[in-house]
Amino acid sequence: MFEQQWPIPEFFNPDRVGDVWRVPYQQRSVEAKAWAKAQDIVPAAEDELRLALLLIDVQNTFCIPDFELFVGGRSGLGAVEDNQRLCQFIYRNLGHITTIIPTLDTHTAMQVFHAEFWVDAQGQSPDPMTLIHYDDVVQGKWRVNPAIADSLRPGHYDQLQEYALHYTRTLDTQGKYPLTIWPYHSMLGGIGHALVAAVEEACFVHNLARQSQTQFEVKGGHPLTENYSVLSPEVTDDGQGNTIAQPNDPLIQSLLAYDAVIIAGQAKSHCVAWTVADLLQAIQAQNPTLAQKVYLLEDCTSPVVVPGVVDFTDQAEATFEGFAQAGMHRVRSTEAIASWPGMG
Repeated sequence: MFEQQWPIPEFFNPDRVGDVWRVPYQQRSVEAKAWAKAQDIVPAAEDELRLALLLIDVQNTFCIPDFELFVGGRSGLGAVEDNQRLCQFIYRNLGHITTIIPTLDTHTAMQVFHAEFWVDAQGQSPDPMTLIHYDDVVQGKWRVNPAIADSLRPGHYDQLQEYALHYTRTLDTQGKYPLTIWPYHSMLGGIGHALVAAVEEACFVHNLARQSQTQFEVKGGHPLTENYSVLSPEVTDDGQGNTIAQPNDPLIQSLLAYDAVIIAGQAKSHCVAWTVADLLQAIQAQNPTLAQKVYLLEDCTSPVVVPGVVDFTDQAEATFEGFAQAGMHRVRSTEAIASWPGMG
């Protein structure tokens, strides 16, 4: 059923994948419909087997060189090369992909993982990539910036400070990554928040050629918790018995309703790994054999690597090997879907 592959449209230019540009929507809409007709591509509603393509944070902030958190991998151009292959995969398999689900990491300035949220005893905010542990807050090394209290909890600074203790304690006791002060990135309304133009274009063409609405999933906007995974925030309560954020159960169940879920995006060592781990946890709680319907596009995701500082390549490899041992499949975009395990 998945043996067929389609030609890549002439308008796709792999040399522009690492650039920021405007998608010519009206022109592409005409071309997408004409292309679908010429290639005998049917509406997604007619698919006998339904495939979801989950794209994790394929945004400028992570995927364009010189943007805030560009994922270069060991090659130095990891995310750009990943997205060249990803776009080609979408076009070659456009008639097989039922739904494309891009996630959008979405932030504002006053969030718990941004510098403005915190100050030291001298009133100075932490540098990017500072790690804040529970003991740091207990000892007063870092405290909530009083200047932001009125924007987040008017008149309740003490509650915010108590929450800071709860938040860092929860991360530390649950074995999660310590609170990381990230550079401002994926800022709502900014260029970094947008999908990579070439990927956006591929999603738009798929949308019209297959008459299948692109399903955008926004994550990371709550000011009081990190949200690496699109499926679950790092902390879900305020320490007083009140829920501040919840797992994305509707998306989990939607994904598991497909016959296959294909996953790509950035970064392999962080948001992709967290999302897949949350999906696997839901699968194991429901039916462990469902892991066999998940396919990880190995050549369309890269780990975080900062030369001379940190390299998460080996950690990402170990994590993905664990996913494979649980039943998920590690595949490559250059292989025909029909050659993937269980898809022939």
